[in-house]
Amino acid sequence: KKSEVSEAMTKADIKPKSMHRARIWSDDVENLYRFQQAGYRDEVEYKQVKQVDEVECWPETGFVKKLQRRDNTFYYYNRQRECEDKDVRKVKVYVY
Repeated sequence: KKSEVSEAMTKADIKPKSMHRARIWSDDVENLYRFQQAGYRDEVEYKQVKQVDEVECWPETGFVKKLQRRDNTFYYYNRQRECEDKDVRKVKVYVY
C-alpha cells in the first residue's frame, strides 16, 4: 500500500481516476474514514496539502494517529477501530 501512495505522490497534484463506496470494513477503510473525517480525500491529498512525507500512525495497529485539518486544528484518533459498521458505506475509496 505504501508503495502505491509513494508512487502517486511522485506526480504533482495527482487526481483520482474513479471513486466507489466501501462495502466492508478493513484497515484501509478505517484510515480513509479518518482522513475524510479531517476533511481530506485520502492520504495522497493530505500529504499534498500539508506538505508532509509521513503521517503519524499507531505502531500497534497502523491506524492514523493524528491529522491536522485545513484550519490547523488537530484530530487525534484512538488505537482501535473508530469507523463503525453503519459508517462504512459513507467512506469513499479513490482509485488512482
